[in-house]
Amino acid sequence: YRLAANQGHAVSQYNFGLCYDAGTGVDTNHAEAVRWYRRAVNQGLAGAQLSLGMCYMRGAGVDQNYAEAVRLYRLAANQGDANAQLSLGTCYQKGTGVDKDHAEAVRGYRLA
Repeated sequence: YRLAANQGHAVSQYNFGLCYDAGTGVDTNHAEAVRWYRRAVNQGLAGAQLSLGMCYMRGAGVDQNYAEAVRLYRLAANQGDANAQLSLGTCYQKGTGVDKDHAEAVRGYRLA
């Protein structure tokens, strides 16, 4: 993935981020995962938006920031990413990064 990621291929950048996030073929390095996710996010890749949002949600490689996680989940959810729709619904159900809103939670769950 490294060669294609360095050449700007968004899916490869996302996959390279996943490798660093999980420690697959490289040492686990959440900050490096975030760096690669951001490159793919800048190209509009929904999977990377979700993964970067998850990093913000758990504070892995970045300072924990629920509002930023929700923003990224929303970007991916608006592209039809079912996992992002589910995550966004959970945020609304629990009031994490947003005000609790059960109607929005149900909407996210139904879309997923």
